[in-house]
Amino acid sequence: MRRPVNNKYSPCDCFVEHRKRVTRARFHLEQQDTECDAWRQLLDLIETAAADGHKEFAPARELGEEAWRQIITLPPSIGKLKSVEHLFLYGSHLVRIPPEIGEMTYLKKFDPYVSYSLHWFPYEITRCQQLKNSRVSTRTLYGNHKHRLPFPQLPNLGILETDSSLRCSVCNQQMETNCVKQVWISLRVATDVLPLLVNACSNQCVEALPPSAPCHVEGAHLGGRNLIQPPCMY
Repeated sequence: MRRPVNNKYSPCDCFVEHRKRVTRARFHLEQQDTECDAWRQLLDLIETAAADGHKEFAPARELGEEAWRQIITLPPSIGKLKSVEHLFLYGSHLVRIPPEIGEMTYLKKFDPYVSYSLHWFPYEITRCQQLKNSRVSTRTLYGNHKHRLPFPQLPNLGILETDSSLRCSVCNQQMETNCVKQVWISLRVATDVLPLLVNACSNQCVEALPPSAPCHVEGAHLGGRNLIQPPCMY
């Protein structure tokens, strides 16, 4: 599912296969190498930004291109970035964003543009109440209104980060892995409609989710190749 190595900004195979009418829907399950120098440098950058109260966090500028290519997820410690207003992740190889992004209480601008392996986001991003501006490569998102990339089937607990405490996406209560109820929902976040993964602790929390965005799958759902999406809107 990696993008072709000869072009760092090429779409990953998920989108390429979809354009060729391959109907498989799957997650990127690659695991981050937490022993590499790039990961340790990223952890240090986060600690420094948190301690110094940085307004912008743009790790690629500090890491350099080669190290930035080795980062496929962000650590839970991004929740420490309480002062950051602009999260700049342009051109990343990220395949997922941790739910701790919801703890970035002053986040106003979210820019993961040209991050073509980011097909979904955690529901916790809706907790960023000041987030008003986003720039996302929407054509590679699950359920996007232009291409309707298929949603992977849920549940899939393989994508849960096991090194952080597991909390309900809706009520924020701690829960056990065997209690997780996973659903998809498409909501407007800042200036884009994003496919959000919800890890809920109960049916009540699933029922408490807001209405989905217009022209997208109505309500919460489990995805899968048999899911009927609205027609593409070109």
